[in-house]
Amino acid sequence: MEKQKVLAVVGPTASGKTALGAALARAYGGEVISADSMQIYEGLDIASAKPTEAEMLGVPHHLIGCIPRSHRFSVAEYAALAHETIAGIAGRGHLPVMVGGTGLYVDTVLGGMAFPQEEDSGMREILLRRLAEEGKAALHAQLAALDPEAAAAIHPNNAVRVIRALEVCLTTGSTFTQYKRENAARPSPYEVLYIGLDWERETLYARIDRRVTRMAENGLIEEVRDAMQHQTATAGAAIGYKELFPYFAGEKPLEECLDDIRRETRRYAKRQLTWFRRNAQIHWLKMYESDELRKILEKAKKIIVKNDFLCYNG
Repeated sequence: MEKQKVLAVVGPTASGKTALGAALARAYGGEVISADSMQIYEGLDIASAKPTEAEMLGVPHHLIGCIPRSHRFSVAEYAALAHETIAGIAGRGHLPVMVGGTGLYVDTVLGGMAFPQEEDSGMREILLRRLAEEGKAALHAQLAALDPEAAAAIHPNNAVRVIRALEVCLTTGSTFTQYKRENAARPSPYEVLYIGLDWERETLYARIDRRVTRMAENGLIEEVRDAMQHQTATAGAAIGYKELFPYFAGEKPLEECLDDIRRETRRYAKRQLTWFRRNAQIHWLKMYESDELRKILEKAKKIIVKNDFLCYNG
């Protein structure tokens, strides 16, 4: 049976994924599926750089702003929604175009990863309570005892991934490392063409710095102030939110907090690139500030043609 084709546009934050993904979807009769762990929440519009109506180019976009901020959304839940969305797009005769920088989301869906029945175990809720009571270091120490390889690969401050790894260890009887290896050997349910956006590091960092300035000009401060009233864990984890908390507490001036956002976003972009560089299937598209979207789109189309990926008109 022929596999459903999915086009994936990936890369670090501020790399131009949104624009290229929408342009490709419009060119090939597609619909966009967001693979962004923050854009999926309601309300986090400016900090997560959700596409505007103009940026969507009239193309349907899915899995954006559809989850309440109060809900602790998991990668397993994302995978279920994404598979359902891909099936719906394909059923309409359109091309699914996955666009995003959350590598775990992309790899989980397009790599065909399977998950244990987490909703039956209650383990995540137990671990979340322990996180609140004992802190991140205690959970990471337990992971190091159960699965040293996974603990070495996951930063102690990344509570979401530490909890996910512990959840697998404690509910499956397998290490998270072994679990990932078994999933990596699982064939993808889709035929995927990956296009990655590749920038010179200093140029990308300059784009990130300018984006943070625009975010502040476009209402980020007000958005964070509103989110603080709801006291959700989601807002506390989002880059662009937690860095502003000291400003509202009177502990830091605004510009210093914005510099913190710039620094943390650059670090995040570096982690994203490290993640995606491990995927040998990605066709990297060299990006230049002087290139207009039309030129970038043509370069991407050449990759599609060269790989004989689509028979759509466009």
